[in-house]
Amino acid sequence: MAILSTLFFALILIIGFGYFAMNVKKLIRNIKLGKDVDRSDNSTERWRNMIMIALGQSKMIKRPIAGILHIIVYIGFVIINIELLEIIIDGLFGTHRVFSFMGGLYDVLIGSFEILALLVLIAVVVFWIRRNVVKLNRFASKDLNGKPRSDANYILYFEMVLMSLFLLMNAADLHLQSLPEVFGHYDKAGSFPVSQFLAPLFDGMSNEAVHMLERTFWWLHIIGILIFLNYLYFSKHLHILLAFPNTYFADLNAKGKFDNLESVTNEVKLMMDPNADPYAAAPADAVPSKFGASDVHDLNWVQLLNAYTCTECGRCTSACPANQTGKKLSPRKIMMDTRDRLEEVGRNIDKNKGVFVPDNVSLLNDYISAEELWACTSCNACVEECPVNISPLSIIIDMRRYLVMEQSAAPMSLNAMMTNIENNGAPWQYNQMDRLNWKNE
Repeated sequence: MAILSTLFFALILIIGFGYFAMNVKKLIRNIKLGKDVDRSDNSTERWRNMIMIALGQSKMIKRPIAGILHIIVYIGFVIINIELLEIIIDGLFGTHRVFSFMGGLYDVLIGSFEILALLVLIAVVVFWIRRNVVKLNRFASKDLNGKPRSDANYILYFEMVLMSLFLLMNAADLHLQSLPEVFGHYDKAGSFPVSQFLAPLFDGMSNEAVHMLERTFWWLHIIGILIFLNYLYFSKHLHILLAFPNTYFADLNAKGKFDNLESVTNEVKLMMDPNADPYAAAPADAVPSKFGASDVHDLNWVQLLNAYTCTECGRCTSACPANQTGKKLSPRKIMMDTRDRLEEVGRNIDKNKGVFVPDNVSLLNDYISAEELWACTSCNACVEECPVNISPLSIIIDMRRYLVMEQSAAPMSLNAMMTNIENNGAPWQYNQMDRLNWKNE
């Protein structure tokens, strides 16, 4: 029986971690569909950003209540899962609390885990209330209708169940430790400041029943962790893993500084050079196949990483002045749409054995409308607010470039301004001879 249990445990580990590795490989492939961009500069600043923002949660605490609760869940969930190592060893070798040889240190660890588990439970319940009872505006937005709203609640339920199983497992273990050395007795190990209050639940039960419950809680806990691990790929909580590379590779330029298209820059330089031959043959790679972006293939890999890292917290949208005035734009939706389209492209590649087959769908128009793009004021509020340094604005600007430079589909007011600049040398509609009239006034 013990051998079968060990073999089954090894099997679920292989399946759980194997499926996770397969999805990580798919994730990396999808991100690499983006165009190349160099983010290898200033490694010191990049490491600092990752430590302060991803690990230190420095941008989260700008909203203290949500920030502190998130830090509790983040630290608690990560530290508690250190116990996963002990569970894996116990499951593979048939031991029980294999690290108990550490004595007093083990007591401190288990006691700390229990306190953190209780704090995580409280924080998660508060998060659930904020989303489903209080219904904060950024969580009640129609952006989250359907799967995104359900996904957020599923994650909260997962965390509630996993923390509860951890405490119940310890409570049953403590009950068995208190028994005389008969069937079901466990050696005394660990400190249980929280689960000691749950241990009386097992009073009056037979030793066999309590032992069975302890094993049930143990198995459900490890299986739940593996299910949660593999659910990450399909949920917004992928940011648990991607926040670190995302903050490392984030744009270090000053906010508001846009990158120039090299092909356009070269064309301007050619026009400004009196010695240049405008009829000389251009290099084959001088002109890109497309200006700007109309689909995920046209974005760079950091923008696609941004899309997968989005936490759907809505801080960007709540800070967006265009959204606040009732316009259609939602920076959160821009990121969610980009991720959804990228996933659709990934499924297309899987279906067609590694090759993308055109599907007559694009990010522009099918997911994101021109109305949303032109509502943006390019103020960078969304970039400033994002707790993991995502830039919805960079995607908006690239898609605007496509509309202007490929489709000449700018709004009438913008077209009029560009025509005036071309004809009059100024955004306003008056004769060039009148440009300096103001100096005589």
